[in-house]
Amino acid sequence: MLTASSSTTPTAAVTLWPMVRGNIALERCHALVIDGSPASRSVLATMLRDFGVGAVTQSSRAQDARRLIEHKHFHIIVCEYHFDGQPITGQDLMDDLRLAQLLPLSTVVVMISSEAAYANVAEAAEAALDAYLLKPHTESALRERIHQAMRRKLELKDVIDQIEQGRFDQALALCEARCAMRGPNWLNAARIGAELCLRTGRMESAMQLFEAILSTQALPWARLGYARTEYQAGGVQQARRVLESLLNDQPGYADAYDVMGRVLLDQGEPDAALHALRRACGLTPGSVARLQKLGLLAFYHGDPVEAARVLQRASALGLNSKVFDLQALVLLGMLQFDQNDARGFGQSLRAISAARTDQAKSARLRRFELTLATLQQLQQRRVGEAMASTQVAVSEVREPDFEFEAACNLLSMLARFLARELRPEGVNDWVRTLADRFAVSRTTCDLLCHACQLVPDLARLIRTRYAAVCDQAESAVANTVAGEPRRAVQLLLEHAEQSLNAKLIDLAMHTLQRHHHAIKGAAELQDRAQRLDRRYRSYGTQVQLRRGPAAGGGAVLQPEAPQLTAKA
Repeated sequence: MLTASSSTTPTAAVTLWPMVRGNIALERCHALVIDGSPASRSVLATMLRDFGVGAVTQSSRAQDARRLIEHKHFHIIVCEYHFDGQPITGQDLMDDLRLAQLLPLSTVVVMISSEAAYANVAEAAEAALDAYLLKPHTESALRERIHQAMRRKLELKDVIDQIEQGRFDQALALCEARCAMRGPNWLNAARIGAELCLRTGRMESAMQLFEAILSTQALPWARLGYARTEYQAGGVQQARRVLESLLNDQPGYADAYDVMGRVLLDQGEPDAALHALRRACGLTPGSVARLQKLGLLAFYHGDPVEAARVLQRASALGLNSKVFDLQALVLLGMLQFDQNDARGFGQSLRAISAARTDQAKSARLRRFELTLATLQQLQQRRVGEAMASTQVAVSEVREPDFEFEAACNLLSMLARFLARELRPEGVNDWVRTLADRFAVSRTTCDLLCHACQLVPDLARLIRTRYAAVCDQAESAVANTVAGEPRRAVQLLLEHAEQSLNAKLIDLAMHTLQRHHHAIKGAAELQDRAQRLDRRYRSYGTQVQLRRGPAAGGGAVLQPEAPQLTAKA
């Protein structure tokens, strides 16, 4: 994925490499050495200083290194693969940083490992576009790997500079030109270009770039990129076939299992999706990002015991890191509530409350805190306070920034009231409102139902409301077929204004676009539909743990962080 550095981050002013007369000024570069062995760490730091690197920071723990990378720009990172007695590997660390978009494209990453971890490290190095070294290695070998990587980065400097400045169209044009001419480092340029195309929705161009790469080499990352492009273009079955072939050849490719999980969930196979994510986590057991996604899917579709265990591990490894998303704590808190784990529940609530001190204006975190605070009142038998807090939560369900994630959390909270034989007045009306707005597809309907699976009656009510939305959509289509597209659009907009349902908004806009010349007063209806679309549909209907690009050091290009999404 791609992000441009934020002006609010400490690394916003960092350029690709400090240069003097066209050469890299190593004395002005900053390197990070991550190794659990004091002796090995000291040797690596000494080597880098001997190369001329001006500043070298050392870290003995991968988790400490992650926090350093989140807040400071490093030109070079040299990372050991294995850490004795630690729950995270160097690959786990790099995967988390890539998936969270915290590893700048300009940074050179070198992984060092023993022969036993060769396959894993080769994959990690390939994913990061840089290098790996097998132990024992010489000083000259490390120097050569770093210099080779620097040269590749410099060959792409014009592209990276454009990405750093948020000029993605210009960066893509440079990539396509280099690919067409088979210029220096064109494979990496093609990869960057393909990622830019995926980011901007240019699926045909992305496909052409990945095909150009695959025509020269059957690279695993290019095959994965091709599958991602197929998936994002709507070719779910074709994406699945490519992924199945890739995983048959590369059974240890964790990124491919990530994407396969998304595809299988989209095809209505949650058990198979769970299996795919378990495989990814088995390959990288210390990856916080993957643990969170597995925990989320297990919460909605799997075993609550597994969900609690996985989310607890994610929290232990990643809390207070930018890699960690606090939605995981909301789900963990609910499971702790179910298990009567007052101590664990209190810790989850306190962690969210502490996070709010740094993001006091975040409506999302405020809702997280309100959800768990309400359950705590219920846990402590302060029923009147819990009912009042619920009224506050429900009062926001028609707000523009009230998202699908918030709807699922609210339904899960309401289900826990009913499971304790407490029935807030108006609860069925609240559930109808949530279903009317957010049940936009079979997948979203299923997720809403799973959110309140403790109370089957609520799930049945949601399915009834989704059926009503489908009937409204079918009725509009029938009007269009009968030669009355204006009537179809009017009905759709009337229903959409009542329900705020994105499916109906989308269908109204599609009908207007397709039958514009046959609809009297189309411009007025179009304006009405666009106001609805801008105000409500832009917030989407996605369940996801990552909330888009994390703030961090500079431009980032990595495979898309696989999300568990429910598409409208």
